[in-house]
Amino acid sequence: QVQFVESGGGLVQPGESLKLSCASSSFIFSSSWMKWVRQAPGKPLEWVSQLSPKSGKTVYADSVKGRFTVSNDKDKNVFELRMNSLALEDTAVYYCAAASPSETPTMADYWGQGTQVTVSS
Repeated sequence: QVQFVESGGGLVQPGESLKLSCASSSFIFSSSWMKWVRQAPGKPLEWVSQLSPKSGKTVYADSVKGRFTVSNDKDKNVFELRMNSLALEDTAVYYCAAASPSETPTMADYWGQGTQVTVSS
């Protein structure tokens, strides 16, 4: 059974940083397209970023470009999202997910349980 365990969420003030981590003992992140998707209260899922397994190419939503960085620590098999300059509108539950290239941005084959990020002054 594939399981992703996310961590790193929390309550921060605007302008601060957080790093989210996604770990798994049953899935090798470097073998798949990996993505971060978030859901703010009362809103639909929003694709945030993704990482290509072969090229290592990263792609970001315009709303986070320049502030967020996605990476995969292959030695530790941990998929990460570094979030800088957090803003109120970044408040959401963040999910790591493994997907196929053909899937739409908010679709995935496997999902983490989600970690809450709250940005508040």
